[in-house]
Amino acid sequence: MTPAQIEEKSKKISRKLGDILNGMTPVMVYVSKPLEVNTRDLISDLIAQGKKVVVPIIEKDTKTLRLSYLDDPTLLTESTFHVPEPLGHELPAEAAGIKAVIIPMLAFDRKGNRLGYGAGYYDRFLSANPHLTRIGIAFSCQETSEIPCEENDMKMHMVVTENGIYHCSENSPQD
Repeated sequence: MTPAQIEEKSKKISRKLGDILNGMTPVMVYVSKPLEVNTRDLISDLIAQGKKVVVPIIEKDTKTLRLSYLDDPTLLTESTFHVPEPLGHELPAEAAGIKAVIIPMLAFDRKGNRLGYGAGYYDRFLSANPHLTRIGIAFSCQETSEIPCEENDMKMHMVVTENGIYHCSENSPQD
């Protein structure tokens, strides 16, 4: 896709997410890098609405995610794996209070399976925090009929693309 197509489709995805996230705060959102669904406008919009936004910081040595509130998106710096992070401006956050997490995907299927970058950061984080509503975002061209999955792969509760919202209800948290 061209940069213009990425921006156009990302804005459509952000609008759909705005409806889904209505009333949810704090929300954890990955900070996008090139070729991913652009989350920068979403993050700015959520902050402008007074919602608390939490972003992940990659801990390469331990293969975990550390969390930080983000009050000012201009304070992001490219870091591990070229992911923008608020290094030097961290405001520690805890996963316990987070309502939903927006997760990047390289590919997905409608059963809620996702293909990530392969290091398992999100799978480990999500496994340790089963209370989170898991929302994967991707472009519709990233959909495939089936993603092979293993026992430790965490399924999405829903997937949002520019063309629709796919509810993977069998994966939803049980009260």
